[in-house]
Amino acid sequence: MEIGIDSYCFHRYFGEIYAGTQSDPGTRWRMEDEFLDFALKQDVGEIALEACFFDALDDGLCAEIKARLDETGVDRVLGWGHPEGLWGGDKPDELEALKRHLPQTRKLGSTRMRIVAASMNYAKSPREELIGKVIPLLAEATKAAEEEGVVLALENHIDFTSREIVRIIEAVGSPNLRVNFDTGNCLRLFEDPVDAATRLAPYTISTHTKDIATRRKGGSPSDNFTWWPACVAGEGVIDMPGVVKALQAGGFDGSLSLEVDLIGEQWSMLAEEEIVTRSLAYLRTLLPGAPRP
Repeated sequence: MEIGIDSYCFHRYFGEIYAGTQSDPGTRWRMEDEFLDFALKQDVGEIALEACFFDALDDGLCAEIKARLDETGVDRVLGWGHPEGLWGGDKPDELEALKRHLPQTRKLGSTRMRIVAASMNYAKSPREELIGKVIPLLAEATKAAEEEGVVLALENHIDFTSREIVRIIEAVGSPNLRVNFDTGNCLRLFEDPVDAATRLAPYTISTHTKDIATRRKGGSPSDNFTWWPACVAGEGVIDMPGVVKALQAGGFDGSLSLEVDLIGEQWSMLAEEEIVTRSLAYLRTLLPGAPRP
């Protein structure tokens, strides 16, 4: 296994500020410049590029990013669908947007594309109806991915439990639909992350390795996002060593790709760069052979 970094760690720098919960840091990055400059200095094995933060349909830009990554041999993943993805099947036209990004995945030098089918806005939707709506869309998306030589990695996006993800994957029944396992999002749906990792490991081809804290005061655990903020990896409540062991035991040998979203108030005074470097340093302690910057 290796260490990776997802560009979503810097969502504020890309201009996505959570209204009412985050301040604007006054910094703006571009994927092809500032982000890659930082990420490539971290000596990671994988970099995940979120399509919501750059024009992934621009062939020239994809070629520029690919060239930089090829120079270092870093693996890469294209992320599509933030924040709603296929909108729980409510907006079938979004399937076409997903399909348009499949050839771009190859143009970036990757064969993996992380996708989302819904979001936390669907966490309390009637389960059978929700699952029934997304399966046919994912089946069509997977067929298109097969034709492009791309494997889709479906994230547990505070929308489906690990059991529901397995059900969806097995219903589609293709090796071109696998899992992007988010270690924090399962806790936000009240699942034990180690149990979820054990269940999803055989299907997992990429991760969002995220640690979770709880709000210092106020709120309710039923607030699936704001009560369960992210934090510096290793300083939250998730049994990260247990998650890593479960993933390894289940056959996953890819990257622990760091992701940070809503940072907890206890860490909000830290700049993104410090949060990321401290987190990567911790993740390396879980994989003693991982390179160090």
